[in-house]
Amino acid sequence: MMNEETSVFNGGISELWAAIAAKQGDTFYTAKNLPFTYKVKGGELFTDRRERSITKSTFERAYEKILADPSIQGPKKLNVYGAPYVWAVLKKIGAVPVREQEEGQG
Repeated sequence: MMNEETSVFNGGISELWAAIAAKQGDTFYTAKNLPFTYKVKGGELFTDRRERSITKSTFERAYEKILADPSIQGPKKLNVYGAPYVWAVLKKIGAVPVREQEEGQG
């Protein structure tokens, strides 16, 4: 079950990585509204905006930080390589808690 302060994922990184892999090819947007897509090859994610890959372990560290501190509201607090892309992907797949003020906007 999910509420405003809990994450969609209750499993480990394997389930999270599977969800990330399932969305490859979709268009995502960074916090600065830059569009990007990505491909997953093994334990690496390659965006169309960067040459270097972002590893599965980077997503795991970022996700663990979000679980430990649900008040994280953006990529800078993740302090990981490729944070804008990591944040955008985790947010779109539902691994970032939805805050009440975000739900009420619009």
